[in-house]
Amino acid sequence: MAAGKKVHITPEGARKLQEELEQLWRVERPRVTREVAAAAALGDRSENAEYIYGKKRLREIDRRIEYLRKRFDLLVVVKPGEVARDRAYFGAWVTLEDERGAEVCYRLVGPDESDVATGAISVESPIGRMLMGKREGDEVEVQRPAGRARFVVLGIRYEPG
Repeated sequence: MAAGKKVHITPEGARKLQEELEQLWRVERPRVTREVAAAAALGDRSENAEYIYGKKRLREIDRRIEYLRKRFDLLVVVKPGEVARDRAYFGAWVTLEDERGAEVCYRLVGPDESDVATGAISVESPIGRMLMGKREGDEVEVQRPAGRARFVVLGIRYEPG
């Protein structure tokens, strides 16, 4: 992804990232800092596993906080369905049918929200790009690792995740 490129995110996705940042900054970091201070008070730090692990965890937390803060500068919160609601755009739930008649439903989201387990796919993924702008009844063909697949768009809806 190009540096400085604006990235779309749903209100729910932005809220989750904000909650993560708050949790790390207000809960996790102070807790780990207290644990490191307590471990340091025990003496020799070179062989103190609690101290060494705590310092490592603190660096991980600080990196994630830094990443999230910078990421918020690039995020643009988009309310799904603000554009044509009869087409698949950012935030849409798209129901597809494959060649065997099996149905699958995906939500088109930004890369920060993608989670295949919940059906949230990035608009930057191959299938996400193919679905953008499609209408009910349109056919889409996607190259997947398992081979080419053909789908028919059965439905498009906009509602919060």
